[in-house]
Amino acid sequence: MATRDFAVRTESHVANLGALGELHFVPEVFGDEFLDGYAKVQEAQAALGGEQDLTKMEPAALRQVYGAMRQFLASLMTPETAERFLRFEVVKSGKAVDHYRTREEADTKAAEFGPTARVDDKSMRVPDRVLVELLEWTTELYGGGNDRPITPSSGSSRASRRAGTPGKGSSCRRSRFSPLWPFERVVIPHSEFL
Repeated sequence: MATRDFAVRTESHVANLGALGELHFVPEVFGDEFLDGYAKVQEAQAALGGEQDLTKMEPAALRQVYGAMRQFLASLMTPETAERFLRFEVVKSGKAVDHYRTREEADTKAAEFGPTARVDDKSMRVPDRVLVELLEWTTELYGGGNDRPITPSSGSSRASRRAGTPGKGSSCRRSRFSPLWPFERVVIPHSEFL
């Protein structure tokens, strides 16, 4: 009988944003949750139609991309961090009466309270560049990551000499399964355009 031990992370991952504080992310994610959120980001990006000139982008489509990125990141965060990261407060008579993680839920609740109710976006403000970097970091973290060395350890034996001539085919650096396959790299608009 063969036995193998697998490492399962149990400690939260932490993104330190300096003066903005820390964002805590769950130790592990399950494939469908990760892929469903990632698919929503890609759908929103597709609405941009490959346009990279900010002046030609539809503001609504750009907002949709940002919203999808923030929702995706929040889905990977611990509940306490997600509460700070995405927070839409329903305000009636100058007092916050409820809060939600999506604008749509908050708008629905505000409509129930009548025309005097409004929704205030109290979400954590993060620079666009950092938002993009967080998306890339979490994709690497949960999608196979770069946490394993790509060079042999000092205790490894030297590789045997290869017989014959090297082939012309390309090889994939990541030979292990990646839940992002076939999307090995996140495709997002260049941060200079965001």
